[in-house]
Amino acid sequence: MRSARAVVLATALRATRGDAGFPYASLVTVAWDVDGSPVFLFSSLADHTRNLAKDSRASLLVEAALALPRPETGPRISLLGRITRSDDERHRRRYLARHPDAAAYAGFGDFAVYRMQLERARYVGGFASAKWLDGADLLAPKGAAAAIAACETDVIAHMNADHGEALDLYANVLLGRGGKGWRMIALDPEGLDLARRGRWARLSFPSSVATAMDCRNTLIALAKKARAAPAKTSRARRN
Repeated sequence: MRSARAVVLATALRATRGDAGFPYASLVTVAWDVDGSPVFLFSSLADHTRNLAKDSRASLLVEAALALPRPETGPRISLLGRITRSDDERHRRRYLARHPDAAAYAGFGDFAVYRMQLERARYVGGFASAKWLDGADLLAPKGAAAAIAACETDVIAHMNADHGEALDLYANVLLGRGGKGWRMIALDPEGLDLARRGRWARLSFPSSVATAMDCRNTLIALAKKARAAPAKTSRARRN
């Protein structure tokens, strides 16, 4: 989920020409709150936004299957919940960090940030592999999410200012992404997001973190792991 930058959003069509209630699917860009809740930037002129104003219930399809030779065998998850407007500055910041080009119009009067409150989900891992999940099962524990949200801004500023070499190692060695000058743009209990010149990368932690100290120790351990593999760094530099 946290790796997705775009999803299919399904809303209930508002009354237009006698077609009220029909499922209406649209492609939208998405970011993820610290706890894993989906966050969006919508225009009030969009049909899906008008649909949500009438009925906040919605579903999102997140997939990692379309690139496979047989997409029906790949994993996907359908998220169910209610999408409402959010005035939380953290949600806006996290969305724009993931989609910086949106800053050109995010301040327009018809645009606003929205967040989905997850209620249920249907996960399909492939043939004969499906199950229902409670929304809470997909979110980071409240305590961990609050702790990381509290330290996120400081950690990002510190890593970008003082540990650029470690961020490049994360991207080059651990993720196989080339280039120098990667920056951290978001942090959560399950990992971090990196960006460089319009490119984006997701680094998941080996295990979830629940405190600022957990986060620090994990970042140090990941840097040590990357430094222990100089050969991979050399290959990444040629990309």
